[in-house]
Amino acid sequence: MTLLWNPQRPSPMPYDRYRPFQDRVAVPVADRGWPAARIDRAPLWVPVDLRDGNQALAEPMDTPRKRRFFDLMVRTGFKEIEVGYPSASRTDFDFVRHLVTSGAVPDDVTPVVFTPARRDLIDRTFEAVEGMDRAVVHLYIATSPVWREVVLRRDRAEVWRTVREAAGHMARRAGDAPGVRFQFSPETYNLTEPDFVLELCDGLTELWDASPDRPVTHNLPATVEIATPNVYADQIEYAHRNLARRDAVILSVHPHNDRGTGVACAELAVLAGAQRVEGCLFGNGERTGNVDLVTLALNLFAQGVDPMVDFGDIDAVRETVEACNRLPVHPRHPYAGDLVHTAFSGTHQDAISKGFEEHARRAAELGLPESRAPWSVPYLPVDPADLGRTYEAVIRVNSQSGKGGSAYLLRTHHGVDLPARMRPEFARLVQGVTDTSGREATPKELYDLFRAAYLTDAADGEVRLDSWSVQEEAPGRHRFVCTLSTDGRTGDHEGTGSGPLTALADALTGAGHATEVLEVTVHGSYAFAECRVAGSTTVWGAAEDPAPLAASVGAVLSAVNRAAVR
Repeated sequence: MTLLWNPQRPSPMPYDRYRPFQDRVAVPVADRGWPAARIDRAPLWVPVDLRDGNQALAEPMDTPRKRRFFDLMVRTGFKEIEVGYPSASRTDFDFVRHLVTSGAVPDDVTPVVFTPARRDLIDRTFEAVEGMDRAVVHLYIATSPVWREVVLRRDRAEVWRTVREAAGHMARRAGDAPGVRFQFSPETYNLTEPDFVLELCDGLTELWDASPDRPVTHNLPATVEIATPNVYADQIEYAHRNLARRDAVILSVHPHNDRGTGVACAELAVLAGAQRVEGCLFGNGERTGNVDLVTLALNLFAQGVDPMVDFGDIDAVRETVEACNRLPVHPRHPYAGDLVHTAFSGTHQDAISKGFEEHARRAAELGLPESRAPWSVPYLPVDPADLGRTYEAVIRVNSQSGKGGSAYLLRTHHGVDLPARMRPEFARLVQGVTDTSGREATPKELYDLFRAAYLTDAADGEVRLDSWSVQEEAPGRHRFVCTLSTDGRTGDHEGTGSGPLTALADALTGAGHATEVLEVTVHGSYAFAECRVAGSTTVWGAAEDPAPLAASVGAVLSAVNRAAVR
């Protein structure tokens, strides 16, 4: 049916080659609980950068880069870290041995090592961790029909037999070592028959004699995303409800990002009962990457939930990850990108600027430092300062910017607080410059433009005050006496008014420059004056002087001179 409001037409792309998820795997659904759940505590985060992320790099990490990355993860607060695939390469094996011999692993951190279901590779893995006080040995095998048929060429019974033999060998190698625990991943879980997953996982829970004080981890990966995140949540909730000896099982997930929904899959999986999440810092990994642990953790932080890791210096974290991975973090990456806390748009800038002012007011009202006051600033879901960012780059000005952005940068960088009614005029000056240059204006360039337009050029304009004085002749009556240079001539003039500035305006009018002072604002050493000149032109002027009256007189004169050159 064609909808009048939607003119889209069928695509020539061969979409019929691909099957929807419901034709590829059965997803038992009954009485969903996850939609009503809430996340009120962080799951166990397990970074897999040193194994899964590393194998996706064009230049895999050597031991020094891995060690730098490992130390970062320890400092950040991760307590279970996948450190390698020791049987895959000499480099991985050597790094695991380095951790053993160097004493780099703190007492509260548990390394995880990865192994396929092959006896010789399991042996190599145990050789790598020999001497570690604690370790999780992670066994994996692909289990979905397409992998069984195309890659392994084994049926379900043969896959179960392979897994059982490998798991038994792992148990014998571990012996009674209390520090060794086991993990199992049915790779391509999200494409595997649910009953087969339970058969494999429950069988290993029994074989490894898991218990609450020595639990087994069953890790259920979305190895290749095939559906919307709610489908993965249904699959995880099914496992959560049906796994045997549930109190002896840590239910883990490992979402990839093929559909761009890895973060959503992980969050919904936690709602559905997952207790542990594997991923990479900033989402590195094969194809479109693993789920991004930085985004996941800071999403909780932004909801008032303790993320249980410390990203309080996000730029230092990013710098280390970029150096180790030799991959850049996108400037629009959530929370960590160079531009994520930056506003160029005028409406955004205005809202943020007002938000900062309101935040400061509210903090003072509560008697709290601004760094501890509840956060509620438009367009900024978290306070950049909580991530180690300054406010310097929150607002940047280009041709898309408005009055709020320029005013904010002048105030925060140079102490020039433009009156609200003056900001549109200055913004037009800025936009003229940025439209011409095609680039953004720095805070210094904005200040230089302000000085040139209002202070320097105006002070050297057509009308100059060579000398002046003012006195109050009677209450509400002031006399302004001055020597004016105008139109190439110098002469003495005077005016009267209810205040010093109206008296100045009267003197200027008498000298042939009809002036009406509409508004004067003094902030610090700066004064700003809005004047109507020659009966019709309304223009702002500004001046700087430690004496408020002298600054105000200079601001009126600035306005008159600016009107003359319009």
